[in-house]
Amino acid sequence: MRLATYILSLFLLLSLVSCGVSNSLKDVPDVSMYHDALPKRTKISDTSFTTDNGYLTKNSSGQWELFVTGDPYQIGLNTGSLTQELFEKQEHAFLSKVDELVPSKSKQKLLRKLLAWYNRKMYLHIPEEYKAEILGVSKYAGDDYDYVADDYLRILYFHSAHDIGHALQDLMLVGCSSFAAWGNKTEDGDLIIGRNFDFYAGDDFSKDKIVAFVKPTNGYNFMSVTWAGMLGVVSGMNDQGLTVTINAGKSSIPWVAKTPISILTREILQYASNIEEAIEIAKKRQVFVSESIFIGSSNDNRAITIEVSPKNFGVYEVENSDQLICSNHFQSDAYAKDEKNIKHKAESHSQYRYERMEELLNETPKLTPEIAVDILRNKEGLQDKNIGYGNEKALNQLLAHHGIVFKPEERLVWVSSNPYQLGEFVAYNLNTVFAEALNNDQALPLNNKTLTIEEDSFQYTEAYLDYEKYRILSRQIEKSISNDDYIVPIMLTELQNANPEYWQAYYLVGKYYYEKKYYRAALNAFEEAKTKEITTVPSQEQIDLYIKKIKRKLNE
Repeated sequence: MRLATYILSLFLLLSLVSCGVSNSLKDVPDVSMYHDALPKRTKISDTSFTTDNGYLTKNSSGQWELFVTGDPYQIGLNTGSLTQELFEKQEHAFLSKVDELVPSKSKQKLLRKLLAWYNRKMYLHIPEEYKAEILGVSKYAGDDYDYVADDYLRILYFHSAHDIGHALQDLMLVGCSSFAAWGNKTEDGDLIIGRNFDFYAGDDFSKDKIVAFVKPTNGYNFMSVTWAGMLGVVSGMNDQGLTVTINAGKSSIPWVAKTPISILTREILQYASNIEEAIEIAKKRQVFVSESIFIGSSNDNRAITIEVSPKNFGVYEVENSDQLICSNHFQSDAYAKDEKNIKHKAESHSQYRYERMEELLNETPKLTPEIAVDILRNKEGLQDKNIGYGNEKALNQLLAHHGIVFKPEERLVWVSSNPYQLGEFVAYNLNTVFAEALNNDQALPLNNKTLTIEEDSFQYTEAYLDYEKYRILSRQIEKSISNDDYIVPIMLTELQNANPEYWQAYYLVGKYYYEKKYYRAALNAFEEAKTKEITTVPSQEQIDLYIKKIKRKLNE
């Protein structure tokens, strides 16, 4: 309801306000100072391509490895040329639902105007070099989604999708978890960082993740885990041993886009070598959602979080401790009285995951990269309670785009491979990569096989297969409930049996029976759901409300 009201309000405003839209539509970055030669792509195999300034290849773990170098426009052109097919797949995965939801051509035209109005000021808040890079990538965009926006603007707009997903919490796109340890908490005293990036935009969206290595003409060389069309950074490390990851905070729904968080973190990664420099860059930009930017630094041998929002700024540093934990609420003094943050901490799953990370780290006297991976893969609740697979209170919610571990002092990074965080964590040494990449004419993978962290055997268990079955069944049942369709009873039983400790399995059954007026069966299902670990306070309250209504109908 909240989302529908927001969209309706935007449409009403759109009919009244057009100020600034024209300027944003006409803005195109000046690339006259850059090399404008279109790269010639050479195909080595179906999964390996090269240009004069880069290459793309697929490694044995199914990850794409991208290397590009040059000025901003050339980085964009080479990235676009090398990843053209991947971008078409990624864009389809992200936008195909729009065709289903908005099949009308007239409504698609209205959507285009809405996007233009919403993003009317974003171009003013993105550095020119990144706009030049986006322009380069856009030269290789397809035509299927031109109704959303022209190629350049469409890719520009994509960089605000992550922020909007954070703000629209009802979409449940995010639930990231991060931690760091150093000094007495690690085996050799050096900083280790682990994080899960739980941004979910459909199964297909996560299939072709890219481990990108960028050697720009200005700033530091860096790597990031990304997807085709995305030049911003959600998880990355530069050759100075500075790492950046992001965790969503509680935001109001924004009315205008400004600096996307991923663009801000890209700037930090490219131009900061220590914590102080990272903070100074963050202070320069105006963001439009709330976010914790988790910074690790080998030069400082510690980690902090920079907590940004449209109207506030804070830095959180631990005192008298060698570890830092971050989920999805703010911890600095600047947000101590922030009502949204206080409510989010009390009602969401953020505090629960924070305590689970704390519990697992306290059980680990000396953190190693392998133990960090084990923590990221952990599927249980507090005190190892079975809370059902896919529960957002778990660190491993079995939906992550990627998990990642950094060891900045040695410039080492481990990136998860599919499925979720269960595949191998593939190792890269930034010193080796950037020393060898320029001479890699055959686009050979640059991962370090001797440091690979082995896959999780859970993916070969009956429990995993049941979970995948549950995911399919739950979507079918949700759709049937929405369409008021009949569901055969065996399907409801199979749903519960596939994930018996997950509260939502019983909630969906209860909701279906309630809509069909089978009140006694609905009551049994809702009461069973209450015996499980329910994700949030609002979900608990919703179940209690159903039970109250049913008992009134049954005169109990």
